[in-house]
Amino acid sequence: MLKLGYNEATCKENSNVRRDLELCEKHGYDYIELRLDMLKEYLKYNTLDDLKDFFAKNKIKPFAFNSIENINFCSPKEWEELINLFTFGCKIAREIENPYIIVVPTMTDEICTKDEKEVFEDSVEVLNKLADIAEVYGVKLSFEPIGDRRWCCNSLRQALEIVEAVDRDSVGLTVDCINFYMHDKAADIEFIKRIPKEKLFVFHINDCEDLPLGILDHCHRLMPGLGAIPVAEIANAVKAVGYDGPACLELFRPEYWNMDAEEVIKMGVETTNKFL
Repeated sequence: MLKLGYNEATCKENSNVRRDLELCEKHGYDYIELRLDMLKEYLKYNTLDDLKDFFAKNKIKPFAFNSIENINFCSPKEWEELINLFTFGCKIAREIENPYIIVVPTMTDEICTKDEKEVFEDSVEVLNKLADIAEVYGVKLSFEPIGDRRWCCNSLRQALEIVEAVDRDSVGLTVDCINFYMHDKAADIEFIKRIPKEKLFVFHINDCEDLPLGILDHCHRLMPGLGAIPVAEIANAVKAVGYDGPACLELFRPEYWNMDAEEVIKMGVETTNKFL
């Protein structure tokens, strides 16, 4: 059985870290994925001890920071900025016992045209460099392929090959329902079962509108069970691997950002629980 998790992207425009924590605790979530941008804002007005104290006194626990993006083919300036944010995340993660940081491939019009060999070699190099830093803090990296072809690593197969080549205990995968669906409309759900249990770190649960690939985007995400994705089959494949961590609700839907955050978080419990 999976646990109930929440990713702060779901209400990122109508809530904040403090309110997300309080509402997720109130409505029975087991884990939360904190966003690094929202965490930085929280720490302007609250201390790290405040955050540690909340987790110590409540059921909900931190699970993964979201996210370090555009990790591939960085310029020296881009890499310096990335490492600064990544190291910040690692330091906070160690203090609050947050096990994972999610890392995401690069999306640009130029980079999405690079061939798989180039993407493979760069990704292996970058993940090793990041793991060298993260392991000092006891943090693991969860590499998330983004299904849209605008991202340079956009399939679970490609991401698994990269992670297996890195071959470090601290580097694994995120399986995200919409990213799996956006690549080829989830044509091969059985492939998920080929992921070694020890390499499946994070599972994101969501659904989406029934739109053609190329038009479908992350703003079209829906609550699980309300759209076109075979969410139950994907969740069952994840469970078949042996994963029993949280199914983290991750949505970027403007309609939900215009609602009251508590209403969205309650809806998340109602729609997600049936897939656990």
